[in-house]
Amino acid sequence: MIYTVTFNPSLDYIVTVKEFCMGMVNRTERELIYPGGKGINVSLVLKNLGVESTALGFIAGFTGVEIERSLKELGCLTDFIKTKDGMSRINIKLRSKEETEINGRGPEISKEELSLLYKKLDKLNNDDILVLAGSIPASMPASSYEDIMKYLEKKEVKIVVDATKDLLVNVLKYHPFLIKPNNHELEEIFHEEVKTKEDVKRMAKQLQELGAINVLVSMAGDGAVLLSEDGIFYESLAPKGTVMNSVGAGDSMVAGFLTGYLKENDYKKAFYMGIATGSASAFSEKLATKDEVVSLLKQLS
Repeated sequence: MIYTVTFNPSLDYIVTVKEFCMGMVNRTERELIYPGGKGINVSLVLKNLGVESTALGFIAGFTGVEIERSLKELGCLTDFIKTKDGMSRINIKLRSKEETEINGRGPEISKEELSLLYKKLDKLNNDDILVLAGSIPASMPASSYEDIMKYLEKKEVKIVVDATKDLLVNVLKYHPFLIKPNNHELEEIFHEEVKTKEDVKRMAKQLQELGAINVLVSMAGDGAVLLSEDGIFYESLAPKGTVMNSVGAGDSMVAGFLTGYLKENDYKKAFYMGIATGSASAFSEKLATKDEVVSLLKQLS
């Protein structure tokens, strides 16, 4: 079973305004609302690709109720912890001449509520996969990813980490099965500009030397690079298409990679499945569907 953890889920309210004007009343042309958060995105895309997962995390208030309800309606398994105070956040994604995001804060998570997550993690079995994705709320220890990986160290759980800067670097000593930085995050980690794919490969190799088992680097329209655990590099340009929505593309790549890996046990096929799935989400207003992924895979084969 795959488990995804989203510490701070959201309702993503996506509005399209033809020409947004500051200080004025703006009327929307289109509106969408759906459950969001990096781990939740992974679970949703896995479901679309025919792979079951269980979404873990924290929800609160009427927005938390809607997050859980909508996920179940979409066919996802959930096992959330309901916090006593606050409400799950609403994130506004404004599409106009430029994309603008306003992300909510979310509820406070107490030590007691955090301990309930560990009780759920106790149920994980060897060969389960755990996806840790996204930022850590201010009310939680900054070391939460490290703490979870250390807690599970004696179990043979494959852990995927999709996080930025120190959140990512600090977990490498626990040998995550997969990490997925993008090229901009590599620049933040290594404090240097990524100019070529050779730069990407060199940085991916350094991350592997620090402990990561597999390193998957997304580069938007420039495609992606995978450094597998056996030291082989795979690289590909992105398939052709019109980008409509960048939100969730990276999470979709993780879901696609895991789907390909579980079905084929082949890193090359998992890599191409990841690229196709990430691109399918980028080329759609919503997250990737199986038919969209299969269509894009034909460009990569």
